[in-house]
Amino acid sequence: MIELAISSRRKDLGGGFQVSRVLPFATHRMVGPFIFFDHMGPADFAPGIPKSMDVRPHPHIGLSTVTYLFDGEIIHRDSVGSEQAIHPGEMNWMIAGKGITHSERFEKARAKGDRLHGIQSWVALPAEKEETDPSFVHYGLEALPNFEEGGVWARLIAGEAFGRKSQVKTHSPMFYVHWALGPGTRAQLPANYSERAAFVVSGSVEAEGQTFEAGQMIVFAAGKDAVVKAATRAVVMGLGGEPIGQRFIEWNFVSSSKERIEQAKADWRAGRMKLPDLDNKEFTPLPPEPTPQPAPPL
Repeated sequence: MIELAISSRRKDLGGGFQVSRVLPFATHRMVGPFIFFDHMGPADFAPGIPKSMDVRPHPHIGLSTVTYLFDGEIIHRDSVGSEQAIHPGEMNWMIAGKGITHSERFEKARAKGDRLHGIQSWVALPAEKEETDPSFVHYGLEALPNFEEGGVWARLIAGEAFGRKSQVKTHSPMFYVHWALGPGTRAQLPANYSERAAFVVSGSVEAEGQTFEAGQMIVFAAGKDAVVKAATRAVVMGLGGEPIGQRFIEWNFVSSSKERIEQAKADWRAGRMKLPDLDNKEFTPLPPEPTPQPAPPL
Protein backbone atom coordinates (compact mmCIF):
# COMPACT_ATOMS: atom_id res chain seq x y z
CA MET A 1 0.00 0.00 0.00
CA ILE A 2 1.28 3.45 -0.93
CA GLU A 3 1.31 5.89 1.95
CA LEU A 4 2.60 8.94 0.12
CA ALA A 5 4.25 10.10 -3.12
CA ILE A 6 6.81 12.90 -2.82
CA SER A 7 7.88 14.98 -5.80
CA SER A 8 11.37 16.47 -5.63
CA ARG A 9 11.87 20.25 -5.40
CA ARG A 10 14.73 22.18 -7.02
CA LYS A 11 17.23 23.59 -4.56
CA ASP A 12 20.28 25.78 -5.28
CA LEU A 13 23.24 24.78 -3.11
CA GLY A 14 24.92 28.09 -3.87
CA GLY A 15 26.94 29.22 -6.86
CA GLY A 16 24.39 27.89 -9.33
CA PHE A 17 24.66 24.14 -8.61
CA GLN A 18 21.12 22.82 -8.26
CA VAL A 19 19.83 19.55 -6.86
CA SER A 20 16.39 17.97 -6.57
CA ARG A 21 15.49 17.67 -2.88
CA VAL A 22 13.15 14.91 -1.74
CA LEU A 23 13.70 14.58 2.03
CA PRO A 24 12.96 16.13 4.41
CA PHE A 25 9.37 16.65 3.23
CA ALA A 26 6.86 18.76 5.16
CA THR A 27 4.55 15.87 6.07
CA HIS A 28 7.13 13.06 6.03
CA ARG A 29 10.49 14.06 7.45
CA MET A 30 12.24 10.69 7.42
CA VAL A 31 12.21 7.17 5.96
CA GLY A 32 13.80 4.92 8.58
CA PRO A 33 17.04 6.72 9.51
CA PHE A 34 17.17 8.60 6.16
CA ILE A 35 16.51 12.26 6.97
CA PHE A 36 17.85 13.92 3.83
CA PHE A 37 17.82 12.83 0.20
CA ASP A 38 19.10 14.90 -2.75
CA HIS A 39 19.19 13.85 -6.40
CA MET A 40 22.18 15.54 -8.06
CA GLY A 41 21.89 16.06 -11.81
CA PRO A 42 22.20 14.70 -14.33
CA ALA A 43 24.11 17.87 -15.19
CA ASP A 44 26.67 18.47 -17.92
CA PHE A 45 29.54 20.75 -16.90
CA ALA A 46 31.72 22.44 -19.52
CA PRO A 47 35.45 22.85 -18.83
CA GLY A 48 36.29 25.94 -16.85
CA ILE A 49 33.27 26.03 -14.53
CA PRO A 50 33.83 28.55 -11.71
CA LYS A 51 34.89 27.45 -8.23
CA SER A 52 31.67 29.01 -6.98
CA MET A 53 29.90 25.87 -8.28
CA ASP A 54 31.76 23.74 -5.70
CA VAL A 55 30.32 22.91 -2.30
CA ARG A 56 32.69 24.82 -0.01
CA PRO A 57 33.75 23.55 3.46
CA HIS A 58 30.74 23.29 5.76
CA PRO A 59 29.95 21.48 9.04
CA HIS A 60 27.75 18.57 10.16
CA ILE A 61 26.78 16.91 13.44
CA GLY A 62 24.63 13.92 14.39
CA LEU A 63 24.53 12.10 11.04
CA SER A 64 26.35 10.19 8.34
CA THR A 65 26.55 11.61 4.83
CA VAL A 66 26.26 9.05 2.04
CA THR A 67 27.39 10.00 -1.48
CA TYR A 68 26.76 7.61 -4.39
CA LEU A 69 27.38 8.43 -8.06
CA PHE A 70 26.02 7.18 -11.38
CA ASP A 71 28.24 9.49 -13.44
CA GLY A 72 31.09 11.91 -12.86
CA GLU A 73 33.63 12.59 -10.15
CA ILE A 74 33.62 14.54 -6.88
CA ILE A 75 36.66 15.28 -4.71
CA HIS A 76 35.90 14.99 -0.98
CA ARG A 77 38.10 16.60 1.69
CA ASP A 78 37.34 16.68 5.40
CA SER A 79 38.61 17.75 8.80
CA VAL A 80 39.78 14.25 9.82
CA GLY A 81 42.37 14.40 7.02
CA SER A 82 40.59 12.56 4.20
CA GLU A 83 40.99 13.41 0.54
CA GLN A 84 39.12 11.07 -1.78
CA ALA A 85 37.79 11.07 -5.33
CA ILE A 86 34.49 9.25 -5.71
CA HIS A 87 33.51 7.62 -9.01
CA PRO A 88 30.37 5.86 -10.30
CA GLY A 89 29.34 2.78 -8.32
CA GLU A 90 31.50 3.74 -5.33
CA MET A 91 30.38 5.32 -2.07
CA ASN A 92 31.69 7.84 0.43
CA TRP A 93 30.33 7.29 3.95
CA MET A 94 31.24 10.09 6.35
CA ILE A 95 30.24 9.91 10.01
CA ALA A 96 29.87 13.43 11.39
CA GLY A 97 29.12 12.40 14.98
CA LYS A 98 30.12 15.18 17.35
CA GLY A 99 31.33 17.35 14.50
CA ILE A 100 33.10 17.32 11.14
CA THR A 101 33.62 19.69 8.22
CA HIS A 102 34.05 18.76 4.56
CA SER A 103 34.03 20.09 1.02
CA GLU A 104 32.93 18.62 -2.31
CA ARG A 105 34.79 19.89 -5.37
CA PHE A 106 34.19 19.38 -9.09
CA GLU A 107 37.84 19.51 -10.12
CA LYS A 108 37.60 17.07 -13.04
CA ALA A 109 34.67 19.04 -14.44
CA ARG A 110 36.64 22.27 -14.10
CA ALA A 111 39.64 20.84 -15.92
CA LYS A 112 38.04 18.66 -18.59
CA GLY A 113 34.27 18.94 -18.39
CA ASP A 114 32.11 16.22 -16.81
CA ARG A 115 28.62 14.81 -16.47
CA LEU A 116 27.55 14.66 -12.82
CA HIS A 117 24.75 12.41 -11.63
CA GLY A 118 24.25 10.91 -8.18
CA ILE A 119 22.48 10.79 -4.85
CA GLN A 120 23.51 12.35 -1.58
CA SER A 121 21.63 11.28 1.51
CA TRP A 122 21.97 11.83 5.23
CA VAL A 123 21.43 8.96 7.66
CA ALA A 124 20.67 10.16 11.18
CA LEU A 125 22.63 8.50 13.97
CA PRO A 126 20.89 6.84 16.93
CA ALA A 127 20.77 9.08 20.00
CA GLU A 128 23.49 7.08 21.78
CA LYS A 129 25.79 7.48 18.75
CA GLU A 130 25.20 11.15 17.98
CA GLU A 131 28.39 12.24 19.76
CA THR A 132 30.63 9.53 18.33
CA ASP A 133 34.02 10.53 16.92
CA PRO A 134 33.88 11.69 13.30
CA SER A 135 35.33 9.42 10.61
CA PHE A 136 35.32 8.74 6.88
CA VAL A 137 35.36 5.54 4.81
CA HIS A 138 35.46 5.17 1.03
CA TYR A 139 33.95 1.98 -0.42
CA GLY A 140 35.16 1.03 -3.90
CA LEU A 141 33.44 -1.12 -6.51
CA GLU A 142 34.77 -4.34 -5.01
CA ALA A 143 33.13 -3.52 -1.66
CA LEU A 144 29.67 -2.97 -3.17
CA PRO A 145 29.07 -6.11 -5.22
CA ASN A 146 26.10 -6.39 -7.56
CA PHE A 147 23.74 -9.29 -8.14
CA GLU A 148 20.70 -10.18 -10.24
CA GLU A 149 17.32 -11.51 -9.16
CA GLY A 150 14.29 -11.99 -11.38
CA GLY A 151 16.02 -10.28 -14.28
CA VAL A 152 16.69 -7.17 -12.21
CA TRP A 153 20.26 -5.94 -11.65
CA ALA A 154 20.90 -4.73 -8.10
CA ARG A 155 23.64 -3.42 -5.85
CA LEU A 156 23.15 -3.51 -2.06
CA ILE A 157 24.86 -0.29 -1.02
CA ALA A 158 24.32 -0.46 2.73
CA GLY A 159 22.47 -2.47 5.35
CA GLU A 160 20.79 -5.87 5.03
CA ALA A 161 18.25 -7.09 2.47
CA PHE A 162 17.47 -10.04 0.19
CA GLY A 163 19.49 -12.40 2.40
CA ARG A 164 22.60 -10.28 1.90
CA LYS A 165 24.56 -7.90 4.10
CA SER A 166 26.65 -4.99 2.86
CA GLN A 167 30.21 -4.46 4.07
CA VAL A 168 29.32 -0.87 4.93
CA LYS A 169 29.25 -0.19 8.66
CA THR A 170 25.91 1.26 9.73
CA HIS A 171 24.54 2.26 13.13
CA SER A 172 20.88 1.20 12.95
CA PRO A 173 18.78 -1.33 11.00
CA MET A 174 18.47 -0.10 7.39
CA PHE A 175 18.81 -0.95 3.71
CA TYR A 176 19.88 1.03 0.65
CA VAL A 177 19.86 -0.52 -2.82
CA HIS A 178 20.45 0.56 -6.44
CA TRP A 179 18.24 -1.22 -8.99
CA ALA A 180 18.37 -1.20 -12.80
CA LEU A 181 15.11 -2.52 -14.27
CA GLY A 182 14.24 -3.48 -17.82
CA PRO A 183 10.71 -2.80 -19.09
CA GLY A 184 8.20 -5.06 -17.38
CA THR A 185 10.54 -6.28 -14.63
CA ARG A 186 9.71 -5.92 -10.94
CA ALA A 187 11.61 -5.01 -7.79
CA GLN A 188 10.24 -5.77 -4.35
CA LEU A 189 11.34 -3.87 -1.27
CA PRO A 190 12.21 -6.02 1.76
CA ALA A 191 9.22 -6.71 3.98
CA ASN A 192 11.05 -6.80 7.32
CA TYR A 193 11.45 -3.04 7.82
CA SER A 194 8.91 -0.62 9.24
CA GLU A 195 9.63 2.20 6.80
CA ARG A 196 10.42 1.79 3.09
CA ALA A 197 10.53 3.95 0.00
CA ALA A 198 11.53 3.79 -3.66
CA PHE A 199 12.97 6.78 -5.52
CA VAL A 200 12.76 6.88 -9.32
CA VAL A 201 16.10 8.12 -10.64
CA SER A 202 15.24 7.69 -14.34
CA GLY A 203 12.49 6.18 -16.43
CA SER A 204 9.05 5.44 -15.05
CA VAL A 205 7.57 2.74 -12.83
CA GLU A 206 4.15 1.53 -11.79
CA ALA A 207 2.95 0.70 -8.28
CA GLU A 208 -0.62 -0.19 -7.32
CA GLY A 209 -1.98 0.99 -10.64
CA GLN A 210 -0.27 4.39 -10.50
CA THR A 211 2.61 5.61 -12.65
CA PHE A 212 5.58 7.42 -11.14
CA GLU A 213 8.22 9.36 -13.05
CA ALA A 214 11.83 10.32 -12.46
CA GLY A 215 12.18 12.58 -9.43
CA GLN A 216 9.38 10.99 -7.40
CA MET A 217 9.69 9.00 -4.17
CA ILE A 218 7.05 6.39 -3.33
CA VAL A 219 6.66 5.83 0.42
CA PHE A 220 5.05 2.49 1.28
CA ALA A 221 2.95 1.63 4.33
CA ALA A 222 4.38 -0.74 6.93
CA GLY A 223 3.52 -4.41 6.75
CA LYS A 224 2.24 -4.30 3.17
CA ASP A 225 3.72 -5.50 -0.10
CA ALA A 226 5.95 -2.90 -1.73
CA VAL A 227 6.59 -3.64 -5.39
CA VAL A 228 7.51 -1.43 -8.33
CA LYS A 229 7.20 -2.53 -11.96
CA ALA A 230 9.22 -0.80 -14.65
CA ALA A 231 7.01 0.83 -17.29
CA THR A 232 10.19 1.75 -19.19
CA ARG A 233 13.85 1.04 -18.58
CA ALA A 234 14.36 2.54 -15.12
CA VAL A 235 16.85 3.17 -12.34
CA VAL A 236 15.38 3.05 -8.83
CA MET A 237 16.85 3.50 -5.36
CA GLY A 238 15.27 1.48 -2.56
CA LEU A 239 15.76 2.76 0.98
CA GLY A 240 14.40 2.40 4.48
CA GLY A 241 14.90 0.94 7.91
CA GLU A 242 13.66 1.29 11.44
CA PRO A 243 12.68 4.67 12.89
CA ILE A 244 15.18 6.12 15.36
CA GLY A 245 12.99 8.77 16.98
CA GLN A 246 12.37 12.45 16.40
CA ARG A 247 15.18 14.49 14.92
CA PHE A 248 15.58 18.23 14.52
CA ILE A 249 17.28 19.53 11.39
CA GLU A 250 18.60 23.03 10.82
CA TRP A 251 20.95 23.93 7.98
CA ASN A 252 23.58 21.10 7.97
CA PHE A 253 22.97 20.00 11.55
CA VAL A 254 20.84 17.05 12.74
CA SER A 255 20.23 16.17 16.37
CA SER A 256 17.70 14.79 18.83
CA SER A 257 18.31 18.01 20.82
CA LYS A 258 17.50 21.58 19.75
CA GLU A 259 20.07 22.79 22.28
CA ARG A 260 22.79 20.72 20.62
CA ILE A 261 22.01 22.32 17.27
CA GLU A 262 22.23 25.79 18.83
CA GLN A 263 25.64 24.85 20.25
CA ALA A 264 26.81 23.67 16.82
CA LYS A 265 25.66 26.92 15.24
CA ALA A 266 27.54 28.91 17.87
CA ASP A 267 30.68 26.79 17.36
CA TRP A 268 30.59 27.36 13.59
CA ARG A 269 30.06 31.12 13.95
CA ALA A 270 32.95 31.34 16.39
CA GLY A 271 35.35 29.30 14.25
CA ARG A 272 35.62 26.47 16.75
CA MET A 273 35.06 23.73 14.15
CA LYS A 274 38.25 22.72 12.33
CA LEU A 275 38.29 23.13 8.55
CA PRO A 276 39.67 20.44 6.22
CA ASP A 277 43.49 20.48 6.27
CA LEU A 278 43.65 20.51 2.47
CA ASP A 279 40.78 22.94 1.94
CA ASN A 280 40.88 25.55 4.69
CA LYS A 281 41.02 28.85 2.78
CA GLU A 282 37.27 29.42 2.59
CA PHE A 283 34.05 28.13 4.11
CA THR A 284 30.28 28.35 3.87
CA PRO A 285 28.89 30.85 6.40
CA LEU A 286 25.91 30.06 8.58
CA PRO A 287 22.76 31.45 6.96
CA PRO A 288 21.36 34.52 8.73
CA GLU A 289 18.64 33.95 11.27
CA PRO A 290 15.17 34.79 9.91
CA THR A 291 14.04 38.31 10.77
CA PRO A 292 11.20 38.25 13.31
CA GLN A 293 7.99 39.53 11.79
CA PRO A 294 5.84 42.05 13.68
CA ALA A 295 2.59 40.78 15.06
CA PRO A 296 -0.46 41.70 12.95
CA PRO A 297 -2.60 44.53 14.34
CA LEU A 298 -5.50 43.52 16.51
